[in-house]
Amino acid sequence: MMSAAIHANDMSGVGRIYIKNAAVSFNAPGRRTIEALAPTELVIDSGSFISLIGPSGCGKSTLLNAVGGFVPLSAGSIELDDEPVTGINPDVGVVFQQYALFPWFTALGNVMFALKRFKISKEERLSRAYAALKEVGLDGRESTYPGQLSGGMRQRVALARTFVTSPKVLLMDEPFGALDAQTRVVMHDILLRVWEAHKATVIFVTHDVDEALILSDKVHIMSAGPGRIIDTMEVAQERPRHIDALGEQFLKNRNHIIKLLRQPGAADH
Repeated sequence: MMSAAIHANDMSGVGRIYIKNAAVSFNAPGRRTIEALAPTELVIDSGSFISLIGPSGCGKSTLLNAVGGFVPLSAGSIELDDEPVTGINPDVGVVFQQYALFPWFTALGNVMFALKRFKISKEERLSRAYAALKEVGLDGRESTYPGQLSGGMRQRVALARTFVTSPKVLLMDEPFGALDAQTRVVMHDILLRVWEAHKATVIFVTHDVDEALILSDKVHIMSAGPGRIIDTMEVAQERPRHIDALGEQFLKNRNHIIKLLRQPGAADH
């Protein structure tokens, strides 16, 4: 059964991920084997916010999907709270660039739908859905359909739909990639506010170095495909981190990551 309430939810001490030499490969036509993810070792602390950044096709999304149990490993293992990940886990939520909202449901209906698998009354689902939409700043938009919402508002609905289920882990794959710069700043603030209230472990895939540094506790830099982690950067600046107010250390971190990403031999780093 689901935790008692969206805000009373105690997520401390859960959501620790241990990736043990995990690798993913696929069989391609002509009996070729394509290595999508090289053996990767990584520990992600409970309640932390980490970003994965690297060249296109390096395996960022593959690693994300492996943690979610959406793709099988060809070697190694992944554990969530000391339990092996062997398939899709209801304790893992996902938010992708495509909002994946039901167009025939209102914003409220989309969030309520996520709660159907829990043994709670319709009144409780309704109450939690209203609270989740308010949390992302969409109170007053409950009866609006996705087609009537802007891209940023649709992504807020997707975020509310995920957090209303109190996941231990939230996987985000380029969730703000299709949004304009101003809307992305707004979404960063909303995401961090909701994350700090729930303390789920977040794995955030992005191509944007600034976005990774603004949001994350740690940034993991991946090599060209088949990707593996070649460097990890801890981000010590206090939140909120607005880019126009960040100083010399931010620029050093940014330049270091960009330098790594531009190295032609990064895969052998």
